[in-house]
Amino acid sequence: MAFYALTRNHFRKLNPLSLHQISIPKFPKFLPFSNIPNSQSFNLSNSLQQSQYRKQISLANLLQRYGFPSSELHAFLTKNKFLLSSNVSEIEQSMGILLLSFKLQQNLLVSLVYGCPSILDLVFLKKWEVGISSLGLLSSSPRVVSSILEFSKRYRINPDRYCSCVQILKGLGFSDGTISSILEGFPGVVMIDENELRKRIDFWVFVGIGKEAVDKIYLSFPGVLGFQVESRLKPLLNEFLDMGFGRRLVREEIIREPRILNLELGELRRCLELIQRLKCRESIREKILSKGEFRAGFSVKVRVDCLCRYGLIRRDALSILKREPRSITYDIEDIESKIEFLLERMKLDVECLIEVPEYLGVNFEKQIVPRYNVIEYLRSRGGLGFEVGLRDIIKPSRLRFYNLYVKPYPECEKLYGRFSEYVEQKNRHPVGLWKHFKPPKYEETKEDLKNLKSFTEFLV
Repeated sequence: MAFYALTRNHFRKLNPLSLHQISIPKFPKFLPFSNIPNSQSFNLSNSLQQSQYRKQISLANLLQRYGFPSSELHAFLTKNKFLLSSNVSEIEQSMGILLLSFKLQQNLLVSLVYGCPSILDLVFLKKWEVGISSLGLLSSSPRVVSSILEFSKRYRINPDRYCSCVQILKGLGFSDGTISSILEGFPGVVMIDENELRKRIDFWVFVGIGKEAVDKIYLSFPGVLGFQVESRLKPLLNEFLDMGFGRRLVREEIIREPRILNLELGELRRCLELIQRLKCRESIREKILSKGEFRAGFSVKVRVDCLCRYGLIRRDALSILKREPRSITYDIEDIESKIEFLLERMKLDVECLIEVPEYLGVNFEKQIVPRYNVIEYLRSRGGLGFEVGLRDIIKPSRLRFYNLYVKPYPECEKLYGRFSEYVEQKNRHPVGLWKHFKPPKYEETKEDLKNLKSFTEFLV
């Protein structure tokens, strides 16, 4: 009680204004006992995570055993999480059906599963395992089977529908090889009505193309079956005629290269305008137009598509061809090999071609590879004190590149190859040309000597 009285007297002496300055400690709020997780729930969540992790590991091992690259498995499983909820044994059975029953090669199997992971549905594959026999000899082609399976899974199409489609195509006069090409390249033919198919085929007969040539067109480019007559084929052919090309020429070019029909309206006209605006040597222009304007314009379109496949937009692709016309005369395989070398070996972006389009115009084996080998060797040895870009490799002449990077380092002579021995300073005139500029020599007569003697005596 004495302590209580003493404390009460102390508080009476305090100033009321200073009471707010006294800090009162705050204690944390306690959760009710029902909200505190017990050890059993912790163990349950950990066990679920461990089982999920073990399932992911087993699924990754299964896919890797069938040829899937280990570096891409994590991203693949993360993107397709429904596979983690599937039965691993059923997925293994599905892989066995694709590999053994449908006889898909390993690379084709991996590509199919990457493009359409839902193809691993065991019920779907068992249904098609029975129905694939209705296709007859077409079921022996793994690529045809792969294309049909992917399209059927995406759009839920039964095997009977493809069987009736094959019978329709045979009734229209297509050969087995052409039907196989159509099912592989354009499996969506199963969605087109029989009357519409007949209408699209009769259009070519109306144009003047025989049935054998029509079969050849669809064998080479089966995607033509997806083009409607009124909205695509007729306007395109009318555009060719309006540009001044004759009917016979158009028919011959379509039969020779059916992919001409993949041109958009106005695209051929723009390609020909680009050729007309080229600033190049006359020999290059003649080589571009050597097979006619029609083929020249289509050659530009094919190379633009090639550049766009690597990530460039059409405007930049047209600009590259305009600034480097030599690339129009090169084969597509040569252009693709140069771009692959640029991306994989040189580790550069495809946008570098916008700044250095000359890269596509120089020789791959004689200039690109030897120069890159020299630069890479000097870079690995620390012989370069600055960064060497694509422009520094391609733009210098053969003599300048030799004097800068090869001549100071004798060990680079072998890397530069046999071309180093041809690099030498060219004379301004060919050897022996000075003889033609030497004044002719005339025989001196006695009278000339007498005149020369008198002239010298006068000087003295």
